[in-house]
Amino acid sequence: MMSDLGYILRKARLERKISLDDLQEVTKIRKRYLEAIEEGNYKVLPGSFYVRAFIKSYAEAVGLDPTEVLNMYQSTNPSPVVEKPVVETIRKNRTSVRNTEKMSRWASSVMFICFILLIFGIVYYYTYKNYKGTPAEEKPSQTQSPRITDSTNPGAGTAPNTTTNASSDGKVVPLSSTAPTPTPTPTPTPPAVQVKFSSNEKGVDNYTITGSANLNIQLKINGSCWIRVDSLNEGGGKEMLRQKLYKAGDTDSFDLTTSAYLNVGAASALELTVNGTVVPVGDTPNPKRVQLNLQKS
Repeated sequence: MMSDLGYILRKARLERKISLDDLQEVTKIRKRYLEAIEEGNYKVLPGSFYVRAFIKSYAEAVGLDPTEVLNMYQSTNPSPVVEKPVVETIRKNRTSVRNTEKMSRWASSVMFICFILLIFGIVYYYTYKNYKGTPAEEKPSQTQSPRITDSTNPGAGTAPNTTTNASSDGKVVPLSSTAPTPTPTPTPTPPAVQVKFSSNEKGVDNYTITGSANLNIQLKINGSCWIRVDSLNEGGGKEMLRQKLYKAGDTDSFDLTTSAYLNVGAASALELTVNGTVVPVGDTPNPKRVQLNLQKS
C-alpha cells in the first residue's frame, strides 16, 4: 500500500513527466529503491540513513522542498538510536575524503604557481642577459666620426620651432613660437564585469555579479540532468523561467535584468557560465543549488 509520502513524491514526478528511468539517471539511485520509496517499503533500502538521503535526492530532483519532505518522513518514521554511530562514521569518512581532496587541490595549485614563477624567472634571466647596448651606444665619441655640421655650424642645436627675423640694426628678433599642446582628458574606463563567490547559506552557493546591468546565463549539458531556473524579484519572490530534463549535448541560455536561482539535479553534468565567467558547480552527481545576485551600479 502506497504511503502518503510516496504518493506526494510520485505525483510530483508524474506532473513533471519524469520516468523512473530518468529519475534513476539523475539521482544515481537504483530504480527498485525509487519504487520502494514511492510504495513506502523502506525495508528494501540498506538502512535509515540511506532512506533519508535517497528521499532528499528524490525530492530535489522533482522540485520539492527536501526539508519539508524529510520532516514528513521523520514524523511517521523516527530514526532509531542504534544507527547514530553509523551516521557519525559515514560523516567522518566524508569529512576525511573532503579534507584529502582539499589537500590535493592545494598541492596542485602550489605546483602550478611554482611552475609559472619558474617560467617567468627563466624568461627574465635570458632577457636581461641578452639586452646589452652596443659599444657605439656606450661610447659614441670613440666609435662615431665627427659630423661636418658639428664643426661648421655651432648653432645647429637651436630649437626648430622658433622663427626669427633680422631687424634694421642687425639683431635677431623672434617672430613666433609653437604654442604648448593641451593634455587630453583621459576617457574613464568602465568597471570590468566580475563574478565572485560570496557565501554558502543553507546549502545554496551565492555569487555576486558586478559591473553589468544584465545577467547572462549559459548552460552546457554533459549528461542527463534535471534543471530548474527561476528569476528573483526585489522582494525575494521566485518566478520559474524553465524546468526541464536535459540530455547530453543540450545547451540553453538566459538573458535577465534580475537575479536568478538554479536548482540542478546532477552538478557534474552541467557546465555553467555567467557573464563569460565559468562558475564551478561541482564534479559529483549530487544536487546543487546556486543563486546569482546581480548588483547594478
